[in-house]
Amino acid sequence: MDALRNPYSPGAGVRPPELAGRDDVIDDVLNVIARLTRQRATQCPMLVGLRGVGKTVLLNHLYRGAQQAGAIATLIEAPENKPLPILLVPRLRELLLAMSAKEYLSDKFSRAVGVLRNFMASWKVKYEGIELSLPGAPSTPGLADSGDLDNDLAALLETIGELAREQKRAVILFIDEMQFIPENELGSLIAAIHRCFQLDLPIAVIGAGLPQLYANAGRAKSYSERLFKFYTIDRLDEISARNALVRPAEQEGAAYSEEAIIEVLAQTQRYPYFIQEWGDKCWRVAQSSPITLHDVKLATEAAIQHLDDSFFAVRFDRCSPLERSYMRAMAELGDDAVRSGAVAELMRRTAQQLAPTRSSLIKKGMIYSPSHGDAAFTVPLFADYMRRRIPALQK
Repeated sequence: MDALRNPYSPGAGVRPPELAGRDDVIDDVLNVIARLTRQRATQCPMLVGLRGVGKTVLLNHLYRGAQQAGAIATLIEAPENKPLPILLVPRLRELLLAMSAKEYLSDKFSRAVGVLRNFMASWKVKYEGIELSLPGAPSTPGLADSGDLDNDLAALLETIGELAREQKRAVILFIDEMQFIPENELGSLIAAIHRCFQLDLPIAVIGAGLPQLYANAGRAKSYSERLFKFYTIDRLDEISARNALVRPAEQEGAAYSEEAIIEVLAQTQRYPYFIQEWGDKCWRVAQSSPITLHDVKLATEAAIQHLDDSFFAVRFDRCSPLERSYMRAMAELGDDAVRSGAVAELMRRTAQQLAPTRSSLIKKGMIYSPSHGDAAFTVPLFADYMRRRIPALQK
């Protein structure tokens, strides 16, 4: 069919044409944002789920909703191995610039700028081509310059929160991939936001991350479960999955046979990203509407090949030979969560010997522990990929 009319968008974090099955989460979080803009206490929403469930899409949608609601918002992606101060400073600078209109300038604004400068100096945050050239920033010794991240980040966010309260606005940090923030730094962020909430300051974090974020936050600060409200983002229910597949095609005057729909939902296991991949490939191979079961089978071959060469391969290539063997052993045991002891037995090693490998895979975001002693892939369909990529288990 006409490639220019292909309605599917299988990209990383790209909003699908039909954002199906997430209305309850969207409504709930937008209500949190509305409360913040009215200077009212709330909890920080955290979107948690596997790869391919649409966490980033949801976070981007909510970020735009916050802007439309009048909040001062910034969107951050937390990469691996980047210290939190370096991650935050450019974005906090942007927030202050957004709050620097002449009608808003005050002593609190100047104070916030000075505290940000202290924080940058204390944590040696430097950026080529980026200067903190904000007007009217006196020296503020003793604030955010102790070298202790818990104290310094709390002082910095508190001064920004005080400025936001003075301006009757809300400040929201949207942070994606939060599982990559080291636990000690995550603890400092949690403590800083907690302090702001205790002072009724309208500043909050709305985040997204892989399932290990639950445990990371709990270990970082025991009270995180009261500060955060976790939303589990999972595969779509059958009706929503059908809508995500069928409605975009209907907008272009095309349809699917019932057998084709059933097959796509089975192959994708109703994960939003994979629905976009299969929909895209179905559109490409089909000659006319309705898209048939035969079209889907051809599309499945193309989709799997594309995923193997890109989506799966980029994750596989980041892993060491021993890490790959560990994941292949997991795949040998099935598609669901497996016992770490069973993986070790297959590899003819002890669980203690493989503990560093398991920890490294968790840190890289390849696997997570749904319960003590278990291991599961963070990427749906990855077990199938491992069996294709390494046909025989290497012990």
